[in-house]
Amino acid sequence: MKTSREDIRNVAIIAHVDHGKTTLVDQLLRQSGVFRENQAVQERVMDSNDIERERGITILSKNTAVYYKDTKINIIDTPGHADFGGEVERVLKMVDGVILLVDAFEGAMPQTKFVLKKALELDLHVIVCINKIDRPEARPDEVIDEVLELLMDLDASDEQLDCPFLYASAKAGHAVLDLNDAPENMVPLFETILKYIPAPTGDPKAPTQALISTIDYNEYVGRIGVGKVENGTLSVNQEVVLVNHHDPDKMKKVKISKLYEFDGLSKVDVKEAGIGSIVAIAGIADIHIGDTLCSPENPDPIPFQKISEPTISMNFMVNDSPFAGQEGKFVTSRHLRERLMRELNTDVSLRVEDTDSTDCFKVSGRGELHLSVLIENMRREGYEFAVSKAEVIYQEDERGRKMEPMEIAYVDVPEEFSGTVIQRLSERKGELQGMSPASDGTTRLEFNIPSRGLIGFRGEFMTSTKGSGILNTAFDGYAPYKGDMQYRKQGSLIAFETGESVTYGLFSAQDRGTLFIGPGEKVYSGMVIGQSGKPEDIELNVCKTKHLTNTRSSSADEALKLTPPKILSLEQALEFIDTDELLEITPETLRIRKKILDSRLRKRQNLKK
Repeated sequence: MKTSREDIRNVAIIAHVDHGKTTLVDQLLRQSGVFRENQAVQERVMDSNDIERERGITILSKNTAVYYKDTKINIIDTPGHADFGGEVERVLKMVDGVILLVDAFEGAMPQTKFVLKKALELDLHVIVCINKIDRPEARPDEVIDEVLELLMDLDASDEQLDCPFLYASAKAGHAVLDLNDAPENMVPLFETILKYIPAPTGDPKAPTQALISTIDYNEYVGRIGVGKVENGTLSVNQEVVLVNHHDPDKMKKVKISKLYEFDGLSKVDVKEAGIGSIVAIAGIADIHIGDTLCSPENPDPIPFQKISEPTISMNFMVNDSPFAGQEGKFVTSRHLRERLMRELNTDVSLRVEDTDSTDCFKVSGRGELHLSVLIENMRREGYEFAVSKAEVIYQEDERGRKMEPMEIAYVDVPEEFSGTVIQRLSERKGELQGMSPASDGTTRLEFNIPSRGLIGFRGEFMTSTKGSGILNTAFDGYAPYKGDMQYRKQGSLIAFETGESVTYGLFSAQDRGTLFIGPGEKVYSGMVIGQSGKPEDIELNVCKTKHLTNTRSSSADEALKLTPPKILSLEQALEFIDTDELLEITPETLRIRKKILDSRLRKRQNLKK
């Protein structure tokens, strides 16, 4: 018989990028007494890895737990970027309600819609929290109307439409139920969670059932499965069976050697866990997302939605340039393969496939950001490799037509740039769906565009809106192929010989386009050293020194003025490379190069085309 467990609440915090999820979790942790009074705590304590902290984004969903008035509140902080949507879809299976955070100025954004739709489909209770009400341009009343409209658009039930609204400033650490109340602390939010989020239900006497929703990985204990106990109890040394809803043949007897629950930021050893508890289980090597742990006498898997398929792929290959192996610690195909396979332990949206070559692997993910974060992580760990331009993954429909992934792009730009943006996106096969002016003088444009039209577009977008535009995208299914498009209008400047770049050589080269390197840098034949001003590639000798005669002195070189080179970041370099180029990645350097280094072979290849 099903009973509810009143001393627990399970809740996820969902929102668009940058609307303040992680900051809100910080405050809930602080105000529930997780940290000592005098403890020095860094901001956004939940963003634990370096890249999350540098970019100010959440990549992996995290679990934490706080206590309020004898009730344990399990909180899951989720990512906001569409590229990590796979994380959000899964963790919602562990909770009974969500806190939807909306920025008081930006209002409901594409990602708000995506995560809210998933929550409503699972019939979860929603608490709406309007955050950043202390922003000077905040417009909380209008934003509430937007959220209610969004709930209606998504066919919310009457009960879901009747959700409570709070106003908060996560940064200042307070929430109120009415804008006229004096702000003090987060107590109104804690009270609302206890009142509106239902307690987890289950049958404590039934055979054990626990669904694994996330996988953590740790060098010492290996894979750790995180999930919720739906029925029965889990205890240490218990014999259970692993089954999976999507894989009926899977049936594996295992033993639970370690069991943890979350408390604040740490995991605590427990001997037993009952219904509604969110637990971490260590010691099972073959545990995967979507597996259910069941009693051997009743192996009944819990249904689990399939993880969305990747839409974009890149080739990761062993670096074979003339400078290969000089800067990286891990350079062989075995190292590369092991590292990519290890990434699959924790990242479900990623796919790694072998190709015809033993030195090359096809890696597919949910977007450019998803793959660039993996590349950056590997680079920091000492790996050296090369990657090709990102390409979209096509499918075929039943009539044999070529289908490609599509996106909805929402663009907010100052009015004077809207014409330029419409022209740029139309060139990339984008179709304008709607255009509406906003109160602050910006225009919101809505486009339907192939995913490949957005590859490498962000840099160009920032330039053409002088850094003032905001671009948000959401995946919108597959549609028939829209035709060929050109990614780049300008060619590359290519080094003609191997050596070291000299001021004299660079001075004559800079008239031909934008340089990516300065003097004193090592270059090799076939390496891309800049962007040409013309559509075709140009080969240049940047290692050329001036011939000295008795009438010319070598000191005349000092008068040559060089324009500072444009140093590309990892994202910019991935956007810049064309289909016949590779990006060489080492822990110290990023170099762009042609796939075929020899200029004669390159010319032959182009003639064949």
